[in-house]
Amino acid sequence: MPIDEILFNAEEHMEKAIEHLRHELRGFRTGRASTSLVEFIKVDYYGSPTDLRSLASLTTPDATSILIKPFDPASLKDIIKGIESANLGINPINDGKQIRLVLPPLSGERRQQLLGKVKEAAEHARISMRNVRRDANKHIDQDEKESGIPEDQAKQAKEDIQELLKKFEAKVDELVQAKQKEITEV
Repeated sequence: MPIDEILFNAEEHMEKAIEHLRHELRGFRTGRASTSLVEFIKVDYYGSPTDLRSLASLTTPDATSILIKPFDPASLKDIIKGIESANLGINPINDGKQIRLVLPPLSGERRQQLLGKVKEAAEHARISMRNVRRDANKHIDQDEKESGIPEDQAKQAKEDIQELLKKFEAKVDELVQAKQKEITEV
């Protein structure tokens, strides 16, 4: 595999790790109600797990609540089960046609728990990117042995991969700092 292709694949996989982290961070609750908190909750809808956003319209009528209006009124109980099994710490209020989630203000203890989860998600992203670096370096070593890539080119490629890793780890740090600021904001 050519060195350019190895670098391209490494960058692509690191970008996917960043996107996954962004997706994870969207699900963490901050001081404001956001539909992203519940839109990816899996609901058992006629035997198949389905995202909540596919089953209902999600709105935030005010800063502390989320309103869920199912497209199919028969799915109301399934949606409630899905929300309860998601362990959000929020009790759904059912009025027969729609579900309201009232978000209580975050306590200091809960904020610290969320900060811990943010750091955990960031560490998973970093580990994923380091694994990409390891795999890319293995490919370079393998190509050096098999194809006879010059040693200095292989060394330069490994340095390029390390620079790529540093760049993406900086992006992880930016995302984490922004989310931490959002969570600690009162």
